[in-house]
Amino acid sequence: MKHSTGSYYAVIFTSELNDNPEGYTEMAHKIEALAKQQKGFLGIDSAREKTGITISYWETLEDIKNWKTQSEHLIAQQLGKEKWYKKYTVRVCKVEREYGK
Repeated sequence: MKHSTGSYYAVIFTSELNDNPEGYTEMAHKIEALAKQQKGFLGIDSAREKTGITISYWETLEDIKNWKTQSEHLIAQQLGKEKWYKKYTVRVCKVEREYGK
């Protein structure tokens, strides 16, 4: 993740895929590459087993809003709702601090 001074925001997206998620992996890679080009993008963490968890990090709430309404991302969101996800949840959180090794 790009270094951030002070607080920033995390969008936590958890999902469970349908039994036939054809085209999902390709779209996920495309959307991740596109997110990395957006203003305010700081980084991304992702894992998928039965439940997928993707956390993207952003400088501001406005950056998150702009990403949510980006045209190609809107298409991916619609495909996810109609074709790929049994269920999903989106959470937007403010990160006050981070630390680690």
